[in-house]
Amino acid sequence: MELTRPDGSMPEDFHLSRRAVTGMFFAGYALAAVSADAAPITTSSEGLTIEEVTIANAGPGGLPAYVARPSGAGRHPAILVVNEVFGIHDYIKDICRRLAKLGYVAVAPDFFYRSGVNLPAQTDMQAIMATVRQASEAQVDGDVQAATRWIVSRPFARPGKVGITGFCWGGNVVWRAAMIDPNVGAGVAWYGQLKQLIARAGELKAPVLGLYAGKDQGIPLADVEAMRAALKAAGKTNAEIVVYPDAGHGFHADYRASYDATAAADGWSRLIAFFKAHGIA
Repeated sequence: MELTRPDGSMPEDFHLSRRAVTGMFFAGYALAAVSADAAPITTSSEGLTIEEVTIANAGPGGLPAYVARPSGAGRHPAILVVNEVFGIHDYIKDICRRLAKLGYVAVAPDFFYRSGVNLPAQTDMQAIMATVRQASEAQVDGDVQAATRWIVSRPFARPGKVGITGFCWGGNVVWRAAMIDPNVGAGVAWYGQLKQLIARAGELKAPVLGLYAGKDQGIPLADVEAMRAALKAAGKTNAEIVVYPDAGHGFHADYRASYDATAAADGWSRLIAFFKAHGIA
């Protein structure tokens, strides 16, 4: 590491904010969750353009984001990718590359950048959750809208609505985005918390596919059924919830012990079909 000042470095020189430094997204999988036995999917960047960008938002310095998109000229449909509590690490980046290989512009913002904490490098879950709680719903929802506005303004993005998908913490963000963001055309939520959203089912404006686990210890099936009932009562026929009875929370996360290859593959197929059915293709 080189000194950043003639008289030596100061602590703030090594603050982990991405505001002024590129290439700062964590290289590797979230240390608090990665399994020693995992064999995660790795998607090549060949034929893709990979960028780290800063998106204008209401926060300090702008919103850092990882972008994967098909190389070359042309406009492509776009999907916003929302991370779990571990921030932007190799799993989330690979999700972006998988989508880019399918012809999408995939954008994964770092919603926790304000904290200056390198979340994927943390191993203490209590400390991780303390950082996550600093990001209020209003702040995150504002960042989502800043990101979708940025996407639709890009010359490589197809005009029109964008899709959004998210995992765990990000799954909850997907449901909210489909309620409040006019640029969102469809969402796919992977095991996102529902309890606080059930009463808001009538606010849903964009179609959402919810993918849930029958053996999730953190999201009771009672909440899933209550959300289904609330959506039906509100006449939200464009929303759908699928439950994988034998899977647990985090079943799509191929770097974790919770990974369920069968449920993950089926959910991914449903994601592709759902976006296509709702014009994100």
